[in-house]
Amino acid sequence: MATKKTDSKSSSDSKAKSTGKSRVLIVDDDAEIITAIRYGLEAKGYEVLIARDGNQGLAMAEREQPDLVILDMMMPKRSGFLVLEKLRRTEENPTRVIMITANEGSRHKAYAEMLGVDDYIRKPFAMDRLIESVSRLLS
Repeated sequence: MATKKTDSKSSSDSKAKSTGKSRVLIVDDDAEIITAIRYGLEAKGYEVLIARDGNQGLAMAEREQPDLVILDMMMPKRSGFLVLEKLRRTEENPTRVIMITANEGSRHKAYAEMLGVDDYIRKPFAMDRLIESVSRLLS
């Protein structure tokens, strides 16, 4: 009797395969940034989900289990840091997170890295830079 070999791929791999697209959650309160990132990601074949504040972003991340989260640092209701902390505390296999911010402070970058952020990008940024990071983290 042949034994079936089990595949140990992550749950995000299976989600991406079931829809054919990797799912990216954008959590930002700036409509123009959301629109620009959404168009850039959709043009590259990603499925995009949107949350407009930290609480909504955290709820969507937990419910939708995206493959990657693009997270603004400064938002209403719950900061990007608090969202990142909660995601890192509650997820067994942490979702990849790119933090974007207009903040110039190196302390903020160090804190985000301590919390386990996968990439940290300062605004304004070239869309190619963000797309390259998304692609690298989801490959």
